[in-house]
Amino acid sequence: MPLGGRSEGGRRPPPRCLVRAWLLATLFLLAPAAACAHAFPDHSEPRVGHTVDAPRAVRVWFDGAIEPVFSTLRVEDGDKRRVDNGDTRVDPRDSTLLEVSVPALPPGPYQVFWSVVARDGHRTEGSFPFRVK
Repeated sequence: MPLGGRSEGGRRPPPRCLVRAWLLATLFLLAPAAACAHAFPDHSEPRVGHTVDAPRAVRVWFDGAIEPVFSTLRVEDGDKRRVDNGDTRVDPRDSTLLEVSVPALPPGPYQVFWSVVARDGHRTEGSFPFRVK
């Protein structure tokens, strides 16, 4: 390259600060995918708001891996009494599946409360209803 800073084609190479800015912008745009890895329910059994035969367990699949130690699932009846067996677990073969067994549930409304910590360390929680016919 000649002393004037132009290449043989007559174009100047981009200044280092522009290259650095481009790299930082690229990293900034890619970072939210990792930073926003909160886990939210993808689907469940029983399905949200559905009326079903008495289930043997309540299962919730999340859109990302969850931490077993910090994730809970609770089922309450219409009188706000806890009715699950207290054995919440993350499936060892599927780190997106949280489940808890339930005894034979009589007909009526139920509410499922979930609280999970995603692998990124962020906690999310919520609830959904279902009904036993």
